[in-house]
Amino acid sequence: MKIIRVILSPEAEEVYKYLNEQAPGSKTEKIILNALNNKVEFLKSNPHYGDPIAKKLIPEEYKQKYGITNLFRIELPNFWRMLYTLTNNESEIEIIAFVLDIIDHPKYNKKFGYKDR
Repeated sequence: MKIIRVILSPEAEEVYKYLNEQAPGSKTEKIILNALNNKVEFLKSNPHYGDPIAKKLIPEEYKQKYGITNLFRIELPNFWRMLYTLTNNESEIEIIAFVLDIIDHPKYNKKFGYKDR
């Protein structure tokens, strides 16, 4: 069985640190952080846990910056999203779930070109 490692991009790491800093004094951030930590554990047991995003909908920003060919979405509380891609490590015993972004719903809509209704 392959080992699954979850790595955060610098952008996701920044949001994760923010949530950790705010969680003690904010119920909302604490809920999002707890859910995020739980979802990371789900990813470690099943890297295909998230909803796949169609290749034609993958933002160019991610393709250019990270050279990704697949993208998955996990919904978090308060309409936040965690976006990740899967890669094989050079050794054939590990899968890496690379978390690209942890974003709120308005930023998610903007990134994917969805219009507000």
